[in-house]
Amino acid sequence: MDYQEIQSWQEISQLGKLCDLSTPPKKLFFQGKWDPKIFEHCIAVVGSRKMTDYGERAVEKIVPGIVQQGQTIVSGFMYGVDQYAHQVCCENGGKTIAVLGWGIEHKLTGEDLKLAEKIISAGGILLSEWETQKPTHWTFPARNRIVAALAQEVIIIEAAEKSGSLITAKLASKLKRVVWAVPGPITSRISAGANNLIAAGKAKVWVGTTQVSNLQSDDPILQILDNE
Repeated sequence: MDYQEIQSWQEISQLGKLCDLSTPPKKLFFQGKWDPKIFEHCIAVVGSRKMTDYGERAVEKIVPGIVQQGQTIVSGFMYGVDQYAHQVCCENGGKTIAVLGWGIEHKLTGEDLKLAEKIISAGGILLSEWETQKPTHWTFPARNRIVAALAQEVIIIEAAEKSGSLITAKLASKLKRVVWAVPGPITSRISAGANNLIAAGKAKVWVGTTQVSNLQSDDPILQILDNE
């Protein structure tokens, strides 16, 4: 698939709040139709690569409501919660930004390619700060900082104690974004990291009701919860 490049710092800094980052991307590459409006109201939905049935149901419950409110779903395009969030978003008529942990020229195959095509067909984009970079241990945390910066709020759905999603949550907190976590079974190690965020007061509990404190009445999340 063809891609394009953005080099203007003025353009980059206006996307979400990438200018909030201490190390913002110097360039951005993307595939899909460029529409700055999809960056205006973004909510990140991220989680474990080892998504369970519980995590799958959580994505199916949360993402459609976000889409109905006109929000853009941002995630990291890895298998598990991230890719499923992209998929459910598209299936519900929403637009999603897939922030890649590798260069935009990296060749996708199989189900990854099908999902990428679905995202673009739905009006979303694939986004990377690299052109030819191969995926490696440091590219995914670097990607996470962009996910956190683009979003106004971040929802963690299933994360083990050393999950990369916790990096996103930490970065989001530093950027003063609202961080949510879906509580999971205490017997599930895949939910241990998310549960720990809640226990430590580092994330608000996604409870599925309007009994959530310290949010404005026009907060998009509260509007979603009100409609459940």
